[in-house]
Amino acid sequence: MQNALHIAWLIPLFPLLGFLINGLGRKHLTKSLIGIIGSGVVLASFVMSIWVFMQVRGGNTHVAEYFNFIKVASLKIPFAFQVDQLSSLFLLIITGVGFLIHVYSTSYMHEEKTEHFGRYFSYLNLFVFSMLLLVMGANYVIMFIGWEGVGLCSYLLIGYWFKNTKYNKAANKAFIMNRIGDLAFLIAIFWIIAKVGNVNFGDVFSFAEQNKFTSADITIITILLFVGATGKSAQIPLYTWLPDAMAGPTPVSALIHAATMVTAGIYMIARSNILYSMSHVTMSIVAIIGLATALLAATIALKQNDIKKVLAYSTVSQLGFMFLALGTGAYVAAVFHVMTHAFFKALLFLGSGSVIHAMGGEQDIRNMGGLGKKLKITSATFWIGCIAIAGIPPFSGFFSKDAILLSAYEKSPVLYGIALFTALLTAFYMFRLLFITFTGKFRGTHEQEHHLHESPAAMTIPLIILAALSFVGGFVGIPEAIMHGGDKLGEFLLPVIKPHEGTPVSHSTEYALMGLSTVLVVVMIIAAWFKFKNYQRTEATGLGKVLENKWYVDELYDRAIVNPLSRFGGFLNGVIEKYVIDGVVNGVGKAVNYGSRQLRLLQSGQVGSYVLLMVLSMLVVFVLQFFLRK
Repeated sequence: MQNALHIAWLIPLFPLLGFLINGLGRKHLTKSLIGIIGSGVVLASFVMSIWVFMQVRGGNTHVAEYFNFIKVASLKIPFAFQVDQLSSLFLLIITGVGFLIHVYSTSYMHEEKTEHFGRYFSYLNLFVFSMLLLVMGANYVIMFIGWEGVGLCSYLLIGYWFKNTKYNKAANKAFIMNRIGDLAFLIAIFWIIAKVGNVNFGDVFSFAEQNKFTSADITIITILLFVGATGKSAQIPLYTWLPDAMAGPTPVSALIHAATMVTAGIYMIARSNILYSMSHVTMSIVAIIGLATALLAATIALKQNDIKKVLAYSTVSQLGFMFLALGTGAYVAAVFHVMTHAFFKALLFLGSGSVIHAMGGEQDIRNMGGLGKKLKITSATFWIGCIAIAGIPPFSGFFSKDAILLSAYEKSPVLYGIALFTALLTAFYMFRLLFITFTGKFRGTHEQEHHLHESPAAMTIPLIILAALSFVGGFVGIPEAIMHGGDKLGEFLLPVIKPHEGTPVSHSTEYALMGLSTVLVVVMIIAAWFKFKNYQRTEATGLGKVLENKWYVDELYDRAIVNPLSRFGGFLNGVIEKYVIDGVVNGVGKAVNYGSRQLRLLQSGQVGSYVLLMVLSMLVVFVLQFFLRK
């Protein structure tokens, strides 16, 4: 049985091969072949991931060291993979949802030139490879390699249409803001090396459990790791790159926002749960930042009019819920929401792509309306995605969000109240999006209306599969209050993740909380229906305008950070570089040149002058030797 785990290295190898083949052969391969290779390698990884998952479920885990990646004196960091309950679950999510996104892309990106089509799929395969490396790494250094890899790939994919300056700026923004968090992650790795002597998960966690870390060490390491997670998983204050990442093609948005990059921070903290459980300070920070991010992003999403921007801020908000769960110690609930979110958010993004495809590139929901009549499959699956994210039973989002709300309630009624309010905002803005887009009268041009049509099968089949997963995905984590032994996910992850230690509540209280959230969500959906069923375009005013402009956070960052740094850079370039650095360099050159011209005068060509200088030199030497020699 263990033999299956010994070849787990094939899982990341397949997408890497796809990247190389499509990247190097993009000018020679046909679009069909590029699509087959790009999707096929991820399918092969998915099949391998299922096989590995079955072995792990049977009780087998495996850590494989392939070679020494770094070996300096006593420091040895192997290139090693760890296949256990947590990594095997993420392998299924990444490769499964990733495969559906690849298949969808074969149709969505078909208008691209063959060369660029190959470039797109090579980037997509490299993205999947990097994410697989991140979750399979058996130590923090290998995780960090994958961490940087997904950052690079996000830059390449967000700026895929590189001739558009705005898209390039969005790619730069994502790359730079991620580097801030990555620096903190790197410092944490150095700190761990200084204290433990290596970065292998088993050794670090064993070191922590033996209380060899001081409380200060634990707090600093966990906060630094969390700062890294805020960058990758878009939390306050490093969240503004994520909505701008909508510049990339819609399948890229689905890949970044649903199953891969933005969940990396959640995975890293869940993997490090032993360290985090030892620092109450860090846990409180994680919970507060997560809840604040969830609320802030939800308020912004209320007034966004770009279909992808609404979903982007929804992602930021949902990630905030996951961090709230992590901060309250409900690590399994966070991982559970990662899984269900991957299903319904990938569905919603791909559904938005189907809408954009039908509308000829239009993304403003104010110019849509009534699309449900023409896009029946897209509309039906979008409904399922919205119901799932709103948290209506028995859809997947209900179970995972209920687990998070319960953990917040056990921690503090205040946290629960704010989290519940945020969940209600989620239901309202998602159904606002749904009703404005798919119901009422069409508000676009006659040309757009004439060309409205359902997307091809390569786009609708992934939507149908994701819709099915969004319905049944929650059944792996049925709470004990509903079914004894129903929480199969928590049971599965028990060897890797410590059980939640919150103050337990009675089943009757849990029923009441479930009923309260469900009833209020239904009320919000009904309110959204009456408000937006006959939507007419109006200009936002007052608070609505503030929300439409995203609380002016980007403008604040520009004034407080970007513009001063730009001016400082201009000063360095115009003054320090030009007059100080260049002045010194040019001054040395001029001094040498001037000195050479003066010394040249000594070479007069007159023998008498040379004899005189020789005699004077001998006299100077004689005087120095006679009078100054000790």
